[in-house]
Amino acid sequence: MNSFKAGCCKHSLRMVSSFTGSRQVPTEWLRRVTEDQSEPPRLYAWRLTNLADGANYARKSLEVGEEIPNSDDERHRIYILGVGNIGRLYASFLAKNNPRPPITLVVHRRELLDQWNARPGIELVRDDGRIERNPAFRIEWWTDAQPAHGPVREPGSGCGISNLIIATKAPDAIPQVDRARRYLGGGSTVAFAQNGMCKLWPPLGEAYVAARFGKGGGPRWLACVTTHGVTSLEPFRSVHASPADVRVGSVMVRGGDGWDGNGNGNGNDGDKDQDDYLAEQIVGAPGLAARRVATRELWVAQLEKLVVNAVINPLTAVLRCKNGEVFEERGDGLGDVVEMLVEEASRTLRALVGHRSSEGILRAQDDAVIGAAGEKSLERTREELLERFSSVRLRTMLYSVGEKVAANTSSMLQDVQAGKKTEIEDFNGWLVETARYLGDEGLPVNEKLISLVEDGAVRTRGELVKELRDSRG
Repeated sequence: MNSFKAGCCKHSLRMVSSFTGSRQVPTEWLRRVTEDQSEPPRLYAWRLTNLADGANYARKSLEVGEEIPNSDDERHRIYILGVGNIGRLYASFLAKNNPRPPITLVVHRRELLDQWNARPGIELVRDDGRIERNPAFRIEWWTDAQPAHGPVREPGSGCGISNLIIATKAPDAIPQVDRARRYLGGGSTVAFAQNGMCKLWPPLGEAYVAARFGKGGGPRWLACVTTHGVTSLEPFRSVHASPADVRVGSVMVRGGDGWDGNGNGNGNDGDKDQDDYLAEQIVGAPGLAARRVATRELWVAQLEKLVVNAVINPLTAVLRCKNGEVFEERGDGLGDVVEMLVEEASRTLRALVGHRSSEGILRAQDDAVIGAAGEKSLERTREELLERFSSVRLRTMLYSVGEKVAANTSSMLQDVQAGKKTEIEDFNGWLVETARYLGDEGLPVNEKLISLVEDGAVRTRGELVKELRDSRG
C-alpha cells in the first residue's frame, strides 16, 4: 500500500521547472496533484451483497456466474474501472481467455449496482448481428461510504490491486488513479484504455509518479490504443460496430532505477518485460486483436490517433453528423477547415519531437547505441518522426481512417446527444496545452472549436467554416 510521501511535492515542481526553464507552466491537473499533500482516501468496495436485498442476490449468485469469494486469486484478478463502451469491450473479450482470469467491473455510482442486480450481464452486439451476453463478472462500487449491509471490504480485498484497467473517459483517468492510489504499489500494473494522450508520457508523467509514489516507484504503467468502434445502447449494453485492433505497451521508459532525472530512460526499455501478466491477458484476448508494441511505437500511435480524434470528434459534434460527412467534398470549404486543424496539430507534434523532454522516447529502442553513433541514431529517429508528423502525412493518415469509420457516430457526438461532458479538453485541449508548453503562439482554430463544443453549439457546415476561418484573424 502506498500513501503520499512527504517532500515529493516540492521535488516534482522543481522537476517540472527543469523541463520548462524560465517558462514554468505546469498544467492545472499536475499543479492540483503536486499541491495536494492529503493522505490517499480509504475506499470501500460495495458488492451486490451490500445492497439492502443482498440476501436475495446471495441465493441466486451462482445462477449469474459470480465467482465464489473463497476462490479468488487477487494476484490474477483484473479490475476494470469504468464500464462504458471501452470497459464493456475489454471485459467481454478478456473473459474469453483460456484460462479465464477473474474479472471485477468497477462502476461509478450506486444505481449501476442496482441495475446489475436486476439484470446482470454485459451485452455486446457484434457487427454481424450476434448478441453476446456474459453475466460472469464480479461487480463493485468504490466509495468512501461504508456499507450498512453485508461484509465490509476495501478494493483488492485487503491485498492491494495487482491489475487495473482504467476505462473511464479521458478527463477522469488520472483522478481515478489518484483516488485509488492507496491500493496501488510496485506490484501493480495500471493500463489506460481511453482516447486521448496518456498524461504519464514524459516529462509530466515523471512528476506525477514522483509526487504520488516516490521517484522511480509506483506501478508499471501501460497504455492501450484502441481502434475498435463501439456505440452505447444503454448501461452494460453496446454495439461492436467496427472491429479493429489494440496496441498495448509501456508508457514510461524505465531502467532498473526508473528515470534518469532528465526525462530520459537510463537503460532498459520497460516494455521488454515479457512477464507482464496484464499485458499478456490483453494480447491473448480472443477478438480484441491486441498486440504488444514498443514504447516509441505506442507514443507515435497515440499521437496519430489524437489527431484523428481532434478532427473527427469535435467537427461531428458541432455538425451533428456521421464521421464520413466530415470528409465529403461539397464545395463549402469544410475540407479547408480539416486542413487547418491538421496543420496546427502537425506544428505541435513536430515541436514536441524536437523538444528535449522527448529524447527518452526517441532513444527508447536504441539504448545499446552510445556516443556519436547514439547521437546520429537520435537525429535519424527525430527526422523520421518530423516527416511522419508533417501535415501531408497526417492528412493522408486521417482520410484513410475517416474512410474506415465513415458510417460510425463519434464518441463525442454520442456524449453530446446524451448530455454528457465531452473529452474535448483531452483531444484538442491537449494540443493547445502542449503547444503553449512548447512556446507556440497558439492554435486559434482548435481553441475556437473547443469553445463551440463546450457551449453545445450546433452549426451548419457553412456557418462552422466561416467561424473557424475567422478565428485565424
